[in-house]
Amino acid sequence: MIKRIGHIALTVQDMEQSLHFYCDLLGFQRAFELHDNEDKPWIQYIKVCEGQFIELFYGGENKPGPVQKPIGFNHLCLEVEDIHQIAHHLKSHGVTLDVEPKQGKDTNYQCWAKDPDGNRIEFMQLMPGSPHLTC
Repeated sequence: MIKRIGHIALTVQDMEQSLHFYCDLLGFQRAFELHDNEDKPWIQYIKVCEGQFIELFYGGENKPGPVQKPIGFNHLCLEVEDIHQIAHHLKSHGVTLDVEPKQGKDTNYQCWAKDPDGNRIEFMQLMPGSPHLTC
C-alpha cells in the first residue's frame, strides 16, 4: 500500500539561502519547480536520491505575493501504489480526509489527512510523465 517517503515539505524564510544550504553545502541537486495558479514561483524541489525529495515552499522574504506562511515543517508525503485504495483504507478506519483523491499540478494523484497530532500527511500516487520520475 505505502511504498516509501516521497518527500518532506518545509516552508522557508529565504529561498536563496535555503537553496544554497541544501544544494551547495549538502550537495543535493535542484530538480524542478512548480508555479502557482498565477504563474508565480511556489515550490522548489530538491532531489535527495532517486524518488525522494525535499520540497521548499516560499514563505518569507522572497515569497511572491502578499501572504506569508509560517516557517518550518509543512507536511510529510508518503508515496502509495493506489490513491483510491489508501483513501478507502483510511476512511474505513475512521480517518477523515482533508482532501479527497485529486490530480495535482505535478500530474500526480494525491489525498490529504492529518495524524493524531494534526500533522499534515499527503498521500501521493506517481503518474507516468511526473516530474518526480523524469528529473
